[in-house]
Amino acid sequence: MESVLILDFGAQYSQLIARRVREQNVYCEIVPYNISVEELRERAPQGIIFSGGPRSVYGEQSPRLDAGVFELGIPILGICYGLQLLTYQLGGEVQAAQKREYGKAAIIVDDNQDLLAGHQLGSDQSQTAWMSHSDYITQPAPGFEILAHTEHCPVAAVGHRQRKIFGVQFHPEVVHTPRGREILHNFLFNICHCSGDWTMESFIDTSVEAIRLQVGAGQVVCGLSGGIDSSVAAALVHRAVGDQLTCIYVDHGFMRKGETEQILTTFGRDFAMKLVHVDARQRFLDKVAGIADPEVKRKRIGNEFIRVFEEEAVRVGDAAFLVQGTLYPDIIESGTEHAAVIKSHHNVGGLPDDMEFDLVEPLKALFKDEVRQLAKELGLPEEIVYRHPFPGPGLAIRVIGEITGEKLDLLRDVDHIFIDEIRRAGLYKDIWQAFAVLTNTRTVGVMGDERTYDYVAALRAVASEDGMTSDWYRMPYEVLESTSRRIMNEVQGVNRVVYDVSSKPPSTIEWE
Repeated sequence: MESVLILDFGAQYSQLIARRVREQNVYCEIVPYNISVEELRERAPQGIIFSGGPRSVYGEQSPRLDAGVFELGIPILGICYGLQLLTYQLGGEVQAAQKREYGKAAIIVDDNQDLLAGHQLGSDQSQTAWMSHSDYITQPAPGFEILAHTEHCPVAAVGHRQRKIFGVQFHPEVVHTPRGREILHNFLFNICHCSGDWTMESFIDTSVEAIRLQVGAGQVVCGLSGGIDSSVAAALVHRAVGDQLTCIYVDHGFMRKGETEQILTTFGRDFAMKLVHVDARQRFLDKVAGIADPEVKRKRIGNEFIRVFEEEAVRVGDAAFLVQGTLYPDIIESGTEHAAVIKSHHNVGGLPDDMEFDLVEPLKALFKDEVRQLAKELGLPEEIVYRHPFPGPGLAIRVIGEITGEKLDLLRDVDHIFIDEIRRAGLYKDIWQAFAVLTNTRTVGVMGDERTYDYVAALRAVASEDGMTSDWYRMPYEVLESTSRRIMNEVQGVNRVVYDVSSKPPSTIEWE
């Protein structure tokens, strides 16, 4: 399959480059920067992209490349640190900038062929780009031509046409570079000569083949939560291996109001899959009793999930494989070789070391919006396709502090009212994710001329494309008012409602 590989040098959003490439129907993967030349040659990508990174090329601990990468004859695009590194290793000069550039900068185009095709020569108001660097190139490597510069950066883009090696000091992958997608398009199609034939339909075909190869004749279990991720993973694996798959829905007691009944009805009636329902509510509640630390909650729940699956797998024919709806953002936030742990997702950082399953994770290279596309291609119902993301630990990480049955019931009622009001207002599909949080704070209130001392509930709604970054949703005041009024009148135990206006970063979408 035609592909482009992104060599990751520790950039905060290397995955954003991958998204931009895939949006142009070219498949790509992110791989470690120290991937061997032999593996690169064997994989034979159409192109290679060097990501940015936090280091200086002169630092002792800075990542370096095997020089053989430049001799493969594969087109290369370096971004930010990636440009500085290829310049440094190919004989150019990189120095600390006298004036650092952070934010938007006006690009002055010196050569509008190849990489910058379609751009106007000289300065143009539409030619702005997002810079984030403290080093810059003072002399390109031999054979490289300067394609663009800025007022403070003498080399904003370079190219060696004969070797098909190009680089930009700015970040074409971010929305702050208005013509960044056009630049990536030029690299993919003018320089790498990609065909752009990667679609969700082709992804299904390759995934089905890979799943069959991995599983063989073995029995498979899938942790089905009813969310889009596990549902799509189950549908994809079922298409590949049929009745070798048994879906296991574990009710851990942290589901939303009426959700268990809905899941059992939907999958038991509408899908021709084997489904086992495990009522483990008390078991999970006992596991997190007295625990306030969110990382401990996540890991205990993750471990207990696996233990339940191991027990059930014996009952369904000694299944050796476990299907998970792990997505790429789950892996990034749980920590990789070059990315810090933000929070351990139960299906990544929360897995026990002695787990007895081989994992089947057909979605682990996809972003949430791509999973929605895949769900449509697989014919899943709309109620699943557009369901808001829901964390594996469920309400356990939306009850701040220690968890009790009383708190869970309060949160279920508050959350149900919030989502109901959003649906009534016709906003559900416009919002990436909306939910309620039961804080561990109590405040004084007055109801019926009597003093109350009850919990504060927080409402959270965000707009996003992929969950990696998000902005708080500008909820209409009338929706907030009706939601707050209903919560106060219908939920005994909550006497104050607040709305979260934090973006990601610096916050995360979930509170814990």
